[in-house]
Amino acid sequence: MTALLDYRWNLRQVMATRGMFQTTDLIRPLADRGINLSASQVYRLVVERPERLSLKVLMALMDILEARMDELIEPAAAPGAAARLKKAVGAETSIGELRPRRARITAVREE
Repeated sequence: MTALLDYRWNLRQVMATRGMFQTTDLIRPLADRGINLSASQVYRLVVERPERLSLKVLMALMDILEARMDELIEPAAAPGAAARLKKAVGAETSIGELRPRRARITAVREE
């Protein structure tokens, strides 16, 4: 069984360590690298965890912030993944025990 993976998006923390405290501080450097995002798009990129991210945007962020990928994206186990995995591994029931039992039909005798 494969482990469920998740990640932490640390863009805001990396920006703070580089002295960039406002989301709009990224608009001009991104535009200089050919990535034109609106203020609201940059805000969502910084504040929220992106589900999809262009590699060009990621590379631009790494260049602007002089950061490595592992600083921006930190792998983490999905919440509850360990409990589900433990339950699945520790289960000692065979497939036969999970199948429904056949019903027995008996004739009713009248006396």
